[in-house]
Amino acid sequence: MTATVHLLGTGAAYSDAGRTTTMICVTNGASALVIDCGGDVVSRMQLADVSLATIQALFLTHEHIDHVGGFPLLYKKLWLYGRRSPLPVYGLPEAIIQAARCFATFDTRAFKNLPPIRWRTIEPDTARAVYRDEYWEVSAAYGNHGVSSVGLRVTSLQTGGILTYTSDTSPSDAITRLASGSDLLLHEATGPLPGHSTVLQAAVTARESQAGKLVLVHLPPHVPEKDLQTARAIFAPTEIGEELSTYAL
Repeated sequence: MTATVHLLGTGAAYSDAGRTTTMICVTNGASALVIDCGGDVVSRMQLADVSLATIQALFLTHEHIDHVGGFPLLYKKLWLYGRRSPLPVYGLPEAIIQAARCFATFDTRAFKNLPPIRWRTIEPDTARAVYRDEYWEVSAAYGNHGVSSVGLRVTSLQTGGILTYTSDTSPSDAITRLASGSDLLLHEATGPLPGHSTVLQAAVTARESQAGKLVLVHLPPHVPEKDLQTARAIFAPTEIGEELSTYAL
């Protein structure tokens, strides 16, 4: 059984017109995990030809609007699609509270047979999984951001492939350890802002974690070519994440 990583979005909170907010889906055809929902997850999954029926869980890396703001739309679309089984949502307490608050803003009393939301608070600890089923194992570690945020390490139990997504963070030893030996590292590259990383810092993390490939996400409107060239001098298998691109895991 193959596993695939879909970049549903690759932009920062503000990016260019060709990018939506960074959102990720990992799937093996029978099961899919979604990470973050700042935009329209369902539309992007449809464009990626990933069945909505296979969503097993949603993970929220932190509370900021470009990572949780699309939750009400995701939930309503899944209900309209016909989902009636519970939707597990995993995240730090602050992210769970924010997503629940977003949803509670809307009057849904006329919506019949809404699927239950199973809020699941995670406690980052690289020594144990925060999620595991027959297909996937997920562990987490805190990053360095303006609010509590986690990076996620997703292992396909069928292929053994490993994905690590940093979420929003400045350089972090904990995230570097989380990413150790990953086949694919999705690292944010927002730029030289507090709580974020530059392209060069992402390359250093990839080198130190001995990742197989570095893909830059959470991108600003423009990434200077000279920065990309310098990053590749630090870590050669570095590339810019593109909307709806896929990677085998």
